[in-house]
Amino acid sequence: MTADAEAAAGTGRDAILRAARRAFTLRPYAEVTMRGIAADAGVSASLIVKRFGTKEQLFDTVTDFGPAADELFDAPLDELGRHMVRTLVRTRREHGIDLLLRVVFSLGNQDERSVLKERFREQVTARLVTQLDGDERELRAELIVGLLLGLGAAMSLHRDTGATEKAEIEHLVDLYAPAVERLVVVRA
Repeated sequence: MTADAEAAAGTGRDAILRAARRAFTLRPYAEVTMRGIAADAGVSASLIVKRFGTKEQLFDTVTDFGPAADELFDAPLDELGRHMVRTLVRTRREHGIDLLLRVVFSLGNQDERSVLKERFREQVTARLVTQLDGDERELRAELIVGLLLGLGAAMSLHRDTGATEKAEIEHLVDLYAPAVERLVVVRA
C-alpha cells in the first residue's frame, strides 16, 4: 500500500488499535496476524511493526486498560458517576471504541483471557476501589464496572439503529448516571 493510500485509509494510531482490538477480541491470539490487522486498518503490516513492534507488543498495548482507567476516573468523587458514563458514551461515538467491553468478548485461549482479565481487574476495578470512600468499596467497584460494561453492551447491541445511539449524550448521562452515582458516593 502506498503512503497516499495509507493516509486516505486513516493510518492513525486509533485505526490500528481499533483493528487490533477487533482481531484480538474476536479470534485467539495464535490466529491473529499483523497482515490481517493491517488489512482491517487499511495500512501496511510494516507500518504496524514500525509503530508498535511485534505482535506481542501490539497485544500488550491492546490489553492495557490503564489509559481507559485514566480517562474514566479523571473526575472528583462527587462528579465521577456522571463523568464515567459521559466518557464511555463520548469515546464510543467519537472514536468508535468501547473503553472496557473488550474484556467481555475476548475469545483467546485460557492464558490470553487470564492476562486480559487480570489486567482489567488491576487497572480498572482495583484502581476504582482506591478512589472510592466508605464501606464495601470492592463490592461497589465491581458493581460500578458491571454497570459500565452493561451500558457498553447495550450500545453495542443496538448500534446504528437503537435508541441509545440516537439519544443525546447528556440525556443518556441523566438517565444512567444516577445508578452509577448511587454506588460511587455512599450517603450516611
